[in-house]
Amino acid sequence: MDDSNSNEPLLPSKETLLAELVQLRARHAELEGALLDAQESGRPDLLEIARLKKLKLSVKDRIAWVEDALTPDIIA
Repeated sequence: MDDSNSNEPLLPSKETLLAELVQLRARHAELEGALLDAQESGRPDLLEIARLKKLKLSVKDRIAWVEDALTPDIIA
C-alpha cells in the first residue's frame, strides 16, 4: 500500500519541534518583558500593549500546538 496518499498530515521531526519550542518560549518571555515595560511606562501606548498581548497569545497558542504534537497519542 502506498503511504504517499495518506490523509494524515506530516508533522515535522521531533528535533525540529523541540527547537521550535525553545524559540517560542524565548519569544514568549521577550514579549512578556516588552509588555511589562510598555505597561509600566509613564504614558502607556494602549495600541502597542494590545498588539503585544495579541502577539503573545499567538505565540502561546503555537507553544500549545507544538507541545501537543510532541505528546504521543495514548489509546486507552
